[in-house]
Amino acid sequence: MPMTIDEAISEYMLYLRIERGLAKNSLAAYERDMSRYLEHLKGASKSTPADVTDEDVSSFQQLLFKEGAAPSTVRRRMSAVKGFHKFCLSEGYCQLDPTKPVRSPKMPDVLPDVISVEDACKMLDLMDGEEPQEVRDRALMEVLYGCGIRAGEASGLSVQDVFLEEGFLRVFGKGQKERMVPISGTALKMLGKYMGSARASLSMRAKAPRQEDMKAVFLNMRGRRLTRQGIFNIVGAAGRAAGLEDLHPHTLRHSFATHMLNGGADLRVIQEILGHSDISTTQIYTHVDRQHLTEEYMAAHPRARLGE
Repeated sequence: MPMTIDEAISEYMLYLRIERGLAKNSLAAYERDMSRYLEHLKGASKSTPADVTDEDVSSFQQLLFKEGAAPSTVRRRMSAVKGFHKFCLSEGYCQLDPTKPVRSPKMPDVLPDVISVEDACKMLDLMDGEEPQEVRDRALMEVLYGCGIRAGEASGLSVQDVFLEEGFLRVFGKGQKERMVPISGTALKMLGKYMGSARASLSMRAKAPRQEDMKAVFLNMRGRRLTRQGIFNIVGAAGRAAGLEDLHPHTLRHSFATHMLNGGADLRVIQEILGHSDISTTQIYTHVDRQHLTEEYMAAHPRARLGE
């Protein structure tokens, strides 16, 4: 009996989890994408990977656009579909890759959101409370902006990953890839202050301490490891207090990279700190820098706007 599409997708997910070692969030995204694709194929009466044609793949892409999906979403889902069919081909579930003739949608040149250095400093300086929760929030915000790490990476930080004397954090990024990130200045000072007293106060609130929570750096009000959603809430609240609406952890990460570049940091250094596997991902910040230069030029040069 030939492998059914349902069975092939199950094998593909197993491959992603065991052989590729994808993180839980990435696996969940793949599961959603493949579930949507499976629904489409069943609607087209396709039962095995060998039944799928390039027209089926193309029509799925067109359907996503008709449903109003953003180009980035379509690109991500099509990437999952292409990965699935390449897997099927390598495993002998089909003889041809139906995704080869289908071109992925072009991504528009969207520059990342950033806040100014002045707004970042104003926001952090407003966070001067001394309650355990307030000290935690300030330390978290300083680390996000001062080190450029993701919300999930901050959530996953454990005590053994913090090297205050050496000025480094051990961070586990996408696919559990490990990297060392420098920490200094107010980020180092506030993290040290938090771990010196406030963290212990929060830890004592746990009614039934779990091993996982006991080693977490950032804790919630119940003494449990702070989640990504909890971090999003803290960042949003800190932004609103400083007059910055819809502030997200990734905006702080983008701002870190942009301000580093504007300050003269080498692009390769920024790539290493951010944990980008490809320099092309980091190069978007050069576009932000160029945009900044253009804005400054247009605002300052006496003849820049003549002829508009």
